[in-house]
Amino acid sequence: MRVLYYDCFSGISGDMNLGALLDLGVDRHYLKQELSKLSLDTEFDLTIQPSCKMGISGTKVTVKLTHQHANPNGWHVHPHTSDHHHHEHRTFKSIEAMIQNSTLSDWVKERSIKMFWCVALAEGKIHGKSPYEVAFHEVGAVDSIVDIIGAAICLEALHVSKIMASKIELGGGFVQCAHGTLPVPAPATLEILHNVPVSLGRVPSEMTTPTGAAIIKANVDTFSDKPTLVIEKIGYGIGHKDFTIPNVLRVLLGEEEDVVSIPEEIVLETNIDDMSPEILSYVQERLFDAGVKDVYTTAITTKKNRLGVKLSVLVSADKEAKATEIIFAETSSIGLRRSTIQKIMLDREIKMVSTPYGKISVKCTFSHGELLKYKAEYEECKTAALSHEVPISMIYESVAKAMTKEINHV
Repeated sequence: MRVLYYDCFSGISGDMNLGALLDLGVDRHYLKQELSKLSLDTEFDLTIQPSCKMGISGTKVTVKLTHQHANPNGWHVHPHTSDHHHHEHRTFKSIEAMIQNSTLSDWVKERSIKMFWCVALAEGKIHGKSPYEVAFHEVGAVDSIVDIIGAAICLEALHVSKIMASKIELGGGFVQCAHGTLPVPAPATLEILHNVPVSLGRVPSEMTTPTGAAIIKANVDTFSDKPTLVIEKIGYGIGHKDFTIPNVLRVLLGEEEDVVSIPEEIVLETNIDDMSPEILSYVQERLFDAGVKDVYTTAITTKKNRLGVKLSVLVSADKEAKATEIIFAETSSIGLRRSTIQKIMLDREIKMVSTPYGKISVKCTFSHGELLKYKAEYEECKTAALSHEVPISMIYESVAKAMTKEINHV
């Protein structure tokens, strides 16, 4: 499985993300060509250049506005360059319309709107308004538009099946914005990353922006600090700030082996040598009625050479307590051995087949989608045989004929 992994030890911003994905191999001319479909060419210049931060080489992206915009009230300003440029007043609704009216691919449109919606929801909650009503620069700024739609364009170009990420470092300290001095992380960043694993305070500065948070929230499938990958490529997006650690976003492109999940079951066992086998038969019935997976006995020799049986019960975790209660209540056992096992099973399905003696349930098992074996349900065959006063073998033969017809028909 082709996987993209975000290693966010120094956080993430929109421009760092673009730099990292371009450094990974996305064609810069393709990115610019796709961005031109937004008809915003006159509003910004996109500069892509090699750069280095604390000895780590990568790609640095700068979105520079070609003219000044009015700066509406907003929670946080995070310039891509050292000069604090202003942002145009736009809303989620207007940006959604711009995206839908473009000739971008449907995948890019859908993913871009999903990222913008993450920001709109957060800003709307902070401002106490509907996400459709708020007018705020985090959604409206041209650089945020380029960052988010550019992210979708690059992700589509990479053709990955899964996106993973480490914990997201948010930084700490305080930041100056239109509302005054606010703590880092910015309120919008925290709101977007609700239920996402994060770390804080690595440096006293903002390390993850609302735009970067939205890219993570909308695209990452799994969070893990210990991914298992065969790494093919590594990309670095260079940030604009200087920290005591490298201000870079590292992304890894590789293959993850498909992991076969083997379910675990519980085995309860006890040795019994001082009770009637008839009662054990009753115990088996009670355990099956309680929902255990299997019950069986094994002939053993216990201490002082006494003949006995080992009672074994295969049960799922949610039925374990009830099974334990039944064993202690109905047998002479005063202790159980408990172990967990992995259970490998074929896929199974119950089919109903029509026979001259009525419909019979058949348990079918499959391997890789192919029918491997089947077995008619005994109790139903027994009932049919007694009802029609025929040998039970005739019921089994009729089931076999019905299954043969069904297999040949398929």
